[in-house]
Amino acid sequence: MNVFLITLESVAVLLGIGIIGFFIIRQKILPTTVLSALTPLALDIALPSLIFVDIFTDFTPEVYPLWWQYPLWWVFFTMIAFIFTFLFSFLSRKKIRNEFRLSLFYQNGIFFPLALFAGMFPGESRYVVILFLFTIFYPAFFFSTYHFFFKSSKIKQKNIPLKKIIHPALLATISAILIGLFHLNDFFPDFMVSILSLLGGMTVPLLMIILGGNIYINYKKNGLSNFKDTILFTLVKNLFFPLCFLSILYVLKSFVSSEILFILFLQSAVPPITATPVVVKRLGGNDSIAGQFVVSSFLFSLVSLPMMIVVYDFLIGL
Repeated sequence: MNVFLITLESVAVLLGIGIIGFFIIRQKILPTTVLSALTPLALDIALPSLIFVDIFTDFTPEVYPLWWQYPLWWVFFTMIAFIFTFLFSFLSRKKIRNEFRLSLFYQNGIFFPLALFAGMFPGESRYVVILFLFTIFYPAFFFSTYHFFFKSSKIKQKNIPLKKIIHPALLATISAILIGLFHLNDFFPDFMVSILSLLGGMTVPLLMIILGGNIYINYKKNGLSNFKDTILFTLVKNLFFPLCFLSILYVLKSFVSSEILFILFLQSAVPPITATPVVVKRLGGNDSIAGQFVVSSFLFSLVSLPMMIVVYDFLIGL
């Protein structure tokens, strides 16, 4: 029960900040256009700063001798996730199957676990560093592959801006790893670390405020239609998906580190990536249903994530 309450509190803190963002936009304290201004601040400045500082201060080859294996485990997760996505998608109506698959496949694999670690393991950076190494190629993968889910899409890989693939988060991760590998930490000024630490501290609050604001925009635009489809997706994404992964992780638990096992599990249990409705709209799909998938999964995660983590703790152990 202690694990349930700790996780519930961590998720509640996240959603609480999101609710603040929801009402900031709903009450018109800030205009909706401010979200487009805050997004690059969060993703291009705050998040890379957080990544750099956490890896810079904690990563050394001696402490993480298997650091190069973490991205390979992400490849393993992505392959299994693709198989499960393909199989589960046949539960959905053919008319919205592309939206169902895209929303199911691309998880909120960085921000949600990042915030959960802050609540579950306060003062520990081990999980955070491994998470960043694990997901080092995820943003580039997302922006270069999402268009494949819609065959009729006119979006081609060559039209994707290079900055979407070579993201500041990727550059921050690689830079911090190189500094750690070559033991160059002493040559990096302390005041720069302090500046980046303060910037990185904005990451989670900013992201959740942006998410809350986007949820309000999606709700106002799309309402609560397609109720049955939304419930089906939420059950699959928040319950069936992680339970299927859990069966695989249970077999691997004797061969894989506890940190990687837990990160793999969280990747399967977190809601969809928040950019889902945006990219679905770009591809000419039904962004209304995609937005409802995201909102419903996020709200249900307040209950489902603590439940799933309790099951994980019982079968594998934190």
